[in-house]
Amino acid sequence: MMLSVEISNYPLNEEYIEPIKDFINRLLANDKLRVSCNTMSTQIFGEHDEVMQVLSAEMKDSFERFGKMIFVCKFINSDLDPALKPHDD
Repeated sequence: MMLSVEISNYPLNEEYIEPIKDFINRLLANDKLRVSCNTMSTQIFGEHDEVMQVLSAEMKDSFERFGKMIFVCKFINSDLDPALKPHDD
């Protein structure tokens, strides 16, 4: 099953840019996911199990390395990557 996720990261400290960039760069380094970024959120597209496994590992790494932060996520069980094709869903 394909999955689309929109995720926003809000580190709870004054130095918030580095943790956000680090999280995004780790997602971009994974060749099993398609990742699209904008100023409001990061969108992730891929197979459900792979996306969930990567998100779990990278979120945990961010918590351990940078401390308290909030992740706000929206999930849909469809591939809504606008770079691929128009969607009729």
